[in-house]
Amino acid sequence: MLEKKIHLTQLERTTLYCNASFDIHKNISAPDGFITTKYKKRAKKVEWEHVVPAENLGRNFSEWREGDSLCVNNRGKSFKGRRCAEKVNQNYRYMQADMYNLFPAIGAVNAARSNYNFVMLTEQASSFGSCAMKITNKKVEPPVSARGRIARAYLYMQATYDKYKMSKQQSQLMNAWHIQYPVSRWECLRGERIAGLQGNLNQLLIESCAKAGY
Repeated sequence: MLEKKIHLTQLERTTLYCNASFDIHKNISAPDGFITTKYKKRAKKVEWEHVVPAENLGRNFSEWREGDSLCVNNRGKSFKGRRCAEKVNQNYRYMQADMYNLFPAIGAVNAARSNYNFVMLTEQASSFGSCAMKITNKKVEPPVSARGRIARAYLYMQATYDKYKMSKQQSQLMNAWHIQYPVSRWECLRGERIAGLQGNLNQLLIESCAKAGY
C-alpha cells in the first residue's frame, strides 16, 4: 500500500534518511557520494523502515519475550520473538503495520540502524559518506531533514498505543525535534493518504499541518 498508494510520484519516492530516489520496482538511485561498507546488496533496494523499531514495540508483548503455546513450528519446536507476536497478537500486528511509522530507506541504512535509539552524536562523522546518517556504539543521529518526521512518528506511536512508551531521554529529544523541525507539505499529504487508507487520524500531524497552513 505504501509503495502503490502513498508514494505515488517520482518526487515522492525518496528515502527518509538519505533522500535517495527509488522507482516502482524498489530500485535505489543512491545520491552522489553515498558509501556503505556493509549490507552492499541491500543498498540497491528500498526497504520500509520502522522508525520506532519493531523490536521496541514487540518486547512489550509476552509473546515476543516468552513465546506462546500456539507458537510451535512443524517440527514441534517452540519459537518466540517477532514471528510469535505476529502469529498470536492482533494488537502487535496493528502496531508493526502502522503506516505512520513506516518510511522508505536504503536497505543498507535500514540494516545498519537496527533497533538503535536516536541521539545527538556531534563529534561523529557520517557513516554513509554524503548521507549524514551517523551510527556508532548502538546509537544513531539522523540527518536534519529526517528529524521532524522521526519525532512525529515516535510521538504518534506513544499517543496511539498503550503498549509503547518512550524513555524520558528519548521523549525529550523527540519533543525538541518536533518543535525545531516543522512539517512539510509532503509530510502532510502523506499523512492524509495514510489516514484515508488506514482509517485512523494522526492528531499530532493534523494539528501541525493546520498550524503550518497545509
